[in-house]
Amino acid sequence: MSGSKEIRGKTLKVYLYLLKHGPCELRDVQRGLDFSSASLASYHLGKLLESGLACQDEYGRYYAVKEASERILEGYSKIGPAVVPQLFFFSLFFTILVVFFSAATWSGLDFVPYLIGVSFAMIAVLWFETIRLWRRLAV
Repeated sequence: MSGSKEIRGKTLKVYLYLLKHGPCELRDVQRGLDFSSASLASYHLGKLLESGLACQDEYGRYYAVKEASERILEGYSKIGPAVVPQLFFFSLFFTILVVFFSAATWSGLDFVPYLIGVSFAMIAVLWFETIRLWRRLAV
């Protein structure tokens, strides 16, 4: 499964669709992901088959190889049907912290200003990494 590092964009979305919906026919994938043609769905399914991340059953339906999902989704958390970068939670937490510290400082409470600076630095790093992981899912 050497191709798993190369799976991104629409091919990754096809893999996630198969993982979520189980065995699907070509047209199911096309409609489910709103692809313009069946050949586009076939192309991405072919990439998954070639890399060993998907298989085809005796009825011609495609399904994801679940054992590969841990490697492919490294750095992501699955929350119901959504797949979000794990750093999203830390980014959100530090954003809330900075808003709190900023509001407390502006309202006259004596918080150490460098704490706000450190928080802004952490927000920048965490959001950068979160967006980088999200782009891996992007088209």
